[in-house]
Amino acid sequence: MAKRTSGSDGGRGDSPSQLIDARIEELGDWRGEMLARIRALVTQADPDVVEEWKWRGVPVWSHDGMVCTGETYKNAVKVTFAKGASLDDPAGLFNSSLGGNTRRAIDFHEGDTVDEKAFQALVHAAVALNTS
Repeated sequence: MAKRTSGSDGGRGDSPSQLIDARIEELGDWRGEMLARIRALVTQADPDVVEEWKWRGVPVWSHDGMVCTGETYKNAVKVTFAKGASLDDPAGLFNSSLGGNTRRAIDFHEGDTVDEKAFQALVHAAVALNTS
C-alpha cells in the first residue's frame, strides 16, 4: 500500500495511514471495525491506492484521483465514491447521495454486512475510470 503525507494532520507529522489507524482505534466500536474492513477491501482491490487525510479528519483513498472516502458518523459509516454516478452498480450497493450528478455513497449501519465482491468491483471501476 502506498503511503503519502497529504492533508491536515494537526501539525503532528503523522502520516495519513497513521491517522486512519488512530481513527479506527479511537472509535472503538462497530464503526471502527467497519472502517477497518472498508480500508482492507479498498487496499486489497488496489494495492497502489494512496491513503490521504483531508478535511480535518476524513480518510480518503486515491489512485490518479479520488476513489472514495470513509466518513464516520454516530449511526453510519459513509463510503462516498467521488465519481460514483459514472460507475455501474449492478449489486445496488449505492444507497445514499443518489440525487447528485457526480458522487454516490454507501451508508453502512451497525449490523450491516459488506458484499465484498461487489464493493471491490466498485473500487476497480473507480480506479479504471480515474486512469482512463
